[in-house]
Amino acid sequence: MWDGAFYRVRRDGYEICFVPNAGVPLDEIDDVDMWVTFDDGRRWSGTICTLDDVRRTMDRWQQTGECLGGRYFFIWDGLIVRDRGISGMVEVVDDLVRTGHYRSALRELGPEGP
Repeated sequence: MWDGAFYRVRRDGYEICFVPNAGVPLDEIDDVDMWVTFDDGRRWSGTICTLDDVRRTMDRWQQTGECLGGRYFFIWDGLIVRDRGISGMVEVVDDLVRTGHYRSALRELGPEGP
């Protein structure tokens, strides 16, 4: 559900909050910041992008010279998915939570402040 600039997905035990670019349909999102907040207050963040988005970025960097002419790409808390769209990204985050792999794929933010 929309909550101002945020798109929130409530799950049993946690919530996923996305910050999509304004005006981009949810099924076309290919690069988005997000975080997971567990019911106990623990928070984890990440940037989700698609393979196509990474390829476009690296191709652009070939022209600009960034990252050794587009020869590498990194994001500290980056998660690369195959398909665009929030619904597929939710499935991926659900799987990360179910398996516990969110601890490796996302960045721990600590509990929410007062």
